[in-house]
Amino acid sequence: MVTTGLRTRRSAALRLLVVAVALAGALFAAAAPASAHAALTGSTPAQGSVVDRAPEQVTLTFSEGVAMSDDSIRVLDPQGKRVDRGKLRNLCSGSIVKFGTGLPPGLRDGTYTVAWQAVSADSHPVSGAFTFSVGAPSKSAAALPQQEVGGGLVGALYGVARYLAYAGFVLLVGGAAFVVACRPAAALVRSVQRLVVQGWVVLTATTLAMLLLRTPYTGSGDLADVFDLGGLQQVLITKPGAALVSRLLLLAAAALFVAVLFGAYARLQEPGPAQEEAEGDGTAEDGTADAGDEPGDGAGKALDPAEEAKRRKDLTFGLGIGGVIVATGLAATWAMAEHASTGLQPAIAMPVDVVHLLAVAAWLGGLAALVVSLYWGPPVERTAVRRFSRIAFGSVVVLVATGVYQSWRQVGTWHALTDTSYGRLLLLKVGLVMVLVGIGAVSRRWTGRLGEVTKAPDREPVPALVPDHGPEPESDEDPAAGPAPDAARAAQLARQRTALRTARTKRLRDADPERLGLRRSVLAEAAVAVVLLVVTTVLTATEPARTEEAVKAASGGQSTATNQPQVLTIPFDTGGAGGKGTARLDLDPGSSGNANELRLRLSDPSGKAMDVPEVKVSFTQKSKKIGPLPFSPRHIGKGHWRASGVQLPVPGQWQLSLLVRTSDIDQVTETKNVKIG
Repeated sequence: MVTTGLRTRRSAALRLLVVAVALAGALFAAAAPASAHAALTGSTPAQGSVVDRAPEQVTLTFSEGVAMSDDSIRVLDPQGKRVDRGKLRNLCSGSIVKFGTGLPPGLRDGTYTVAWQAVSADSHPVSGAFTFSVGAPSKSAAALPQQEVGGGLVGALYGVARYLAYAGFVLLVGGAAFVVACRPAAALVRSVQRLVVQGWVVLTATTLAMLLLRTPYTGSGDLADVFDLGGLQQVLITKPGAALVSRLLLLAAAALFVAVLFGAYARLQEPGPAQEEAEGDGTAEDGTADAGDEPGDGAGKALDPAEEAKRRKDLTFGLGIGGVIVATGLAATWAMAEHASTGLQPAIAMPVDVVHLLAVAAWLGGLAALVVSLYWGPPVERTAVRRFSRIAFGSVVVLVATGVYQSWRQVGTWHALTDTSYGRLLLLKVGLVMVLVGIGAVSRRWTGRLGEVTKAPDREPVPALVPDHGPEPESDEDPAAGPAPDAARAAQLARQRTALRTARTKRLRDADPERLGLRRSVLAEAAVAVVLLVVTTVLTATEPARTEEAVKAASGGQSTATNQPQVLTIPFDTGGAGGKGTARLDLDPGSSGNANELRLRLSDPSGKAMDVPEVKVSFTQKSKKIGPLPFSPRHIGKGHWRASGVQLPVPGQWQLSLLVRTSDIDQVTETKNVKIG
């Protein structure tokens, strides 16, 4: 019965964890593709512009630092042939991030395509394309990649590796911190050992995977390029590559830390032989290390209590200092290559980001260690739970303080919280943290009601589980072989005693209703933490709200006013009979770089629709010597004309010219200014 109940509870716990992971996976899969963190804020020639003669070079301006190579900017002629000089020009000056490439003289008229690709300073790839025309627009046969850089299978694999890397870091650092700071006896618990070791394995494996995936992730997108040694060499000299290599070196030190934690440090936590026998901690079934495998090892030797306490204190201090150094270094590998390393106040943001990551690990990693201790280990002491509760509370305080600073730095304005993808994800993250804090408050109440672990009696009679079938039948075998059945029976009885000790430990643990309530609330916390970790991972791959807002401001055409259709009312008088009237002109959406639709309605002084033999519309921007760009609307009904595909290459103040002809000799041209975004 005990075994059946235990399996039922384990199955329920595992089901809850599976559901949490499934929800997290669904959220991760539904997340939009990562936006570029460095954004194109300007170019020369401008996107969609028409220039009188071919420029000497094409330049690109970005919102933040980027890494580019000679092949990062490609200029293609109308036939799709590359015409740039193939040499990158670094035109950066102060805070202005600008790169360019030269063009040969004598380029023919037509539409040229500029395709570019770079890696932003926070390690994410970015790419794009735009066109400009020399003389007049033309058809273009330029072929561009259909897949966005950083997308496809390689992008999905890299995203999964990023999530697992965060999870591995949390389990490794938080689990080890739980052992050293909250419950040293957990160093003997097999489930906790597996949790920390698996965190190290996951973080190491995903770091190697990300290092190999960097070449296709920031380049071709072809998975086969993971074996490109030349590309790997180029990755190693970049900031993200250096961060990943540094992480691998620190993980080697972390492996030594884990070996000492679950080796020498664990042996100092071993109870005496009598206590081992009473508590039943020597079995693999209850998730603890087998203390009976090597009777003469470690703490089994008699030591002076004062000397043993000093050794334990010294080793705890050493592990604490070493663990903080290694954990801080691991956290810094994220801070030095992602959001914190770019934008406002990087010298402040990077240390704040390190503290933020350490607080997350201490809270969520310690929570995971507490979950496995409560479900797959001996009864957890009240003091250990209370220590973790205090650490979790302190971590939440640190998270709030560092999170407020990071939010101000990446968001900037209140309206960006709802108007940008980054802001909406940040609100979701805040909501999940609040849910976690609420469930944590329930856990704290259960902790306050806990009683200390009651020690089992030194010895409990072990009934024979194998029924006595009376005297053994006589055997025809050689008497010399007699001890063999006795040895087998002794081994069987030993296994039965082990099973009884395990069952007794589980029974004592599960009979405590306070610990049962605590286990359930902590498991709920862990489920929410899985989803929170996914949201955090997606957040780090999303364009910061400040950058998105800056790009909108720089483009000059993304405000609410310029996204609305432009409506103009123009009176006219051609001078002849029936030559007076009013023209109403609608330009939708009224922005540059897009195909606008122009609708024109002419009405006589009484307001009735009127037809005329001819109307023409043209646009001119004198400040940049563009135009006139003529458009001939087609007649679609009495007094109504329409023109599709009206493209104005640049934003700004344009002069609209409307020609109306009412007879062979009566016509007039009216002009009016219009603001194009």
